[in-house]
Amino acid sequence: MTQHDFDVIVVGFGAAGACAAIAAAEGGARVLVVDRALGGGASALSGGVVYAGGGTPYQQAAGYDDDPDNMFAYLRQEVQGIVDDATLRRFCDESVDQLAWLEKHGAAFEASLCPYKTSYPTKHYLYFSGNEKALPYRLHAKPAPRGHRQIASGTKSGRDLWRALRDSALRLGVTFLPRTTVDELVIVDGRIQGIRCRTWTSGGRLAKRVHSAGTAFGAKMMNWMPPAGAPIMGLADRIWARHAQPRTFLAANVVLAAGGFAFNEDMLRQFAPAYQQMRPLGTRADDGAGIRLGESAGGVADHLERVTAWRLLTPPSALVEGIAVGVSGERIAAEDLYGATHCHIMVNEFGGKGYLIADSDIWTRARGQGMAQAESILRLQIGSIFTIGHRKAATLPELARKLGISASGLAATVDAYNASIAGGTDDPAGKASDLCAPIARAPFYGIDISMRPSLTYPVPGFTLGGLKVDGESGHVLDDRGQCIPGLYAAGRTAVGICSNSYVSGLALADCVFSGRRAGEHAAPTTRSSHTGDAVRNSG
Repeated sequence: MTQHDFDVIVVGFGAAGACAAIAAAEGGARVLVVDRALGGGASALSGGVVYAGGGTPYQQAAGYDDDPDNMFAYLRQEVQGIVDDATLRRFCDESVDQLAWLEKHGAAFEASLCPYKTSYPTKHYLYFSGNEKALPYRLHAKPAPRGHRQIASGTKSGRDLWRALRDSALRLGVTFLPRTTVDELVIVDGRIQGIRCRTWTSGGRLAKRVHSAGTAFGAKMMNWMPPAGAPIMGLADRIWARHAQPRTFLAANVVLAAGGFAFNEDMLRQFAPAYQQMRPLGTRADDGAGIRLGESAGGVADHLERVTAWRLLTPPSALVEGIAVGVSGERIAAEDLYGATHCHIMVNEFGGKGYLIADSDIWTRARGQGMAQAESILRLQIGSIFTIGHRKAATLPELARKLGISASGLAATVDAYNASIAGGTDDPAGKASDLCAPIARAPFYGIDISMRPSLTYPVPGFTLGGLKVDGESGHVLDDRGQCIPGLYAAGRTAVGICSNSYVSGLALADCVFSGRRAGEHAAPTTRSSHTGDAVRNSG
């Protein structure tokens, strides 16, 4: 019988990895978590929004009735069968409990409802984070706010949520090895038996301190200013290489929770070329390594073409009253759609080109809202829009010429939009009537919302596809649809709830759901296999 160092090894210590580790430890397993950096991953850099519904205490406190059936009816439109109905139903049925489980492990939420439409509520903690109020979604499910943001100072919600999970995992006795790169899985007679890796084994306090600072700061810079982040991360890599040594750790079960592949340019070119100009959100560890590990054991990846990239039209909220058009002047879609949903249409049907059109009244309202509705990086975006990031003209034909779009097409679109407002009829694109305002008063303004590189107004995004997993257990599936013994995947390393269509909070909620699922399932299968306790260096 193989002598195991641990019962469960988790690769990656973001939200999915932390939840897998916690769940496995709660089930009695001895757990090792390894992470290429210091832990946190994309989750710690996120907005810290967890998509939850079905009647959470915070929904109720805000005056909204929701139930699992209603949540399922909405999400089924977003998911479009990418996971089976039974898995989605379980996700919805367990949503209230999932939020309570997070709070048990240190998370904190509250019911302050954001009163305006926004892509991120920097001053509130509950909001409509997806397409709940937009057509056609509202026809099939009663709108309810399900974006629950971790309580934090400013916009540090993702960091604070992850730290709470990390601390809970460590209190439960989970062993954490940072600065550890997994090179391959140990496979014996077709079953996973552990990992071979390189981990930091030498070096003094100063080297660790410099490496930690470089890794943390470099990760932030890679998200918002990659040219500045690359040399910092390069220095951290060189320090790590001097101190890393090979190790092998054995365990009956391995959970791959190593993120997606947003930072792997080659994989993006191969599977999602239309999204090459997005600004990857996450860390350099989101390079597909976890997916490749799964494939090396016979796992099958799917939906790698699915990417979420969101062009944020808000804040300020008044900009949604304008219209977004393509080069032809044709309306892209209703502007009250979630930013990633709208961007998906722009990329796939309009060649990634789009322009937001507003008149003087809309522009004035938006300027008045600007800084009051945003903090941190969103203020940089707003500052860019209202200074160098727009074109202005006395007439719509002149604005069309400055933007390089069809003047006749724009005129026809604006006429149809204004006519529906004046006549009290439905907006041609289906935008909610309370978000429609005429484009009539000069001067007119245009913002380039195209998929393009920009330091101040980027299109952030990350990948949604991954390894195919069993909906009941989280086991990685092979090309026959059979579970690979001892191998699980979670978060963005796996196909999950958000792998068809992302709305804010759904990725973190799926990390919690899929991480718990894998950890809970892995723990009972290993409890009887304890045959050794020493962590061994097998070379």
